[in-house]
Amino acid sequence: MNVAAPSNTKSVPPASLTRNQIRGFWASWGGWALDGMDSFIYALVLVPSLRDLLPRSGIAATKGNVGFYGGLLFALFLFGWGLAFLWGPVGDKFGRVRTLMLTIVWYSVFTFLSALVTSVWQLAILRLLAGIGIGGEWAMGGTFVAEEWPEERRRAGAGYMHTGYYVGVFLAAMLNFLIGSYFGRFAWRVMFAVGGLPALLLAWVRHGVTEPERWKQKEAVVSSWRIWQPFTVLFSNTLRRRTILNSLFMLASICGLWAGTVYVPAAVTALAEAAGKIGPAAAQLASRAAMLVSFATILGCLAMPWLAEKFGRRGALGFYFSLMLAFIALTFGKVFYLGADALPWFFACLFFLGFGGANFAVYTLWLPEQYPTECRASAFAFSTSLARFAGAGITFLVGAGVQRYGSLGIPVALTSMAFAIGLLLVPFGAETRGECLPA
Repeated sequence: MNVAAPSNTKSVPPASLTRNQIRGFWASWGGWALDGMDSFIYALVLVPSLRDLLPRSGIAATKGNVGFYGGLLFALFLFGWGLAFLWGPVGDKFGRVRTLMLTIVWYSVFTFLSALVTSVWQLAILRLLAGIGIGGEWAMGGTFVAEEWPEERRRAGAGYMHTGYYVGVFLAAMLNFLIGSYFGRFAWRVMFAVGGLPALLLAWVRHGVTEPERWKQKEAVVSSWRIWQPFTVLFSNTLRRRTILNSLFMLASICGLWAGTVYVPAAVTALAEAAGKIGPAAAQLASRAAMLVSFATILGCLAMPWLAEKFGRRGALGFYFSLMLAFIALTFGKVFYLGADALPWFFACLFFLGFGGANFAVYTLWLPEQYPTECRASAFAFSTSLARFAGAGITFLVGAGVQRYGSLGIPVALTSMAFAIGLLLVPFGAETRGECLPA
């Protein structure tokens, strides 16, 4: 693969963004925000939805069963997200924008249908199908911004684009705060229904957005490829090592997100109920916790371009991994068990846990820099999706651990070890600081 020489370091004014770059960015950002909202809706309604659906399915709604089946549904969702690697070759062959909108419509439909389920098994199937769409949006949106934005603004664009996910998490928490107060035991159904509607607004944003010029220059080549051909490039002698390493980095991140921070609302709910705050009061505390985590992660995303230029892509990822290692272990392994005094300290730790969650933003910048245009979307989708199969298994183990211990603290704290392994692998990654996006 030919990589362009480092760009001139002389300070020049940043190029102005064109209409297509601006509208395409908002389509990508908006889709990623809806992803974040959709993904976190289930985390927020995990306990009330399972308490309602498990008895309907002939299963007692005990704390252990809620933890076990909650882990099972998370695992199925991650399995669906893992299947999202199939969107990559579609994006390389037919274009980033077309595929982006298709993924958004896909997950919106299955999220909306989740509001109508009558058993835990129906919800499990719909979460799996929604995961397939959600996993594809990040790869398409991140690839579009990397290819369409000017080189001198591309790094900032990656940080801005990734804030969308956590704005979506923040919106989900706000909605849960309001809806949980007014709809009682039906609130979780209303949350799913609301989560499936906003994608309709993106049709207006999508109108008039054209494919990146970089992809158009390769369109004649990739349109003649067989749909699976980009994967052969990913595992060529030149790219095989970085493809494997990127997937392993992502596996560490997945363990932290889905087996760690996604359990924050359930953890806060448990701590609130132990402190005598039940019903709407517990739901509102869980929503505040989710808003705090998402706000901190947005700050981490905005800091990412500076960290990646100052310390390199590997250094930035190592920094975020270190935060996640320390604060998942501390928050769930120690603070969660402080008893009546746990909530204030738990909230203090959540800020740092949220800031470390911005490790995902590094991939939005780093992955496109490592691959040529003809397989860039496939590389992004593969690296960010395939690791979720293993993540699904780990998440299921966390759920089983919750059932075994009757508490989610220790099982979730143990997921911090994934970041210890990730830190050992970071020095072997391909450093791309100072390099232009490959043609």
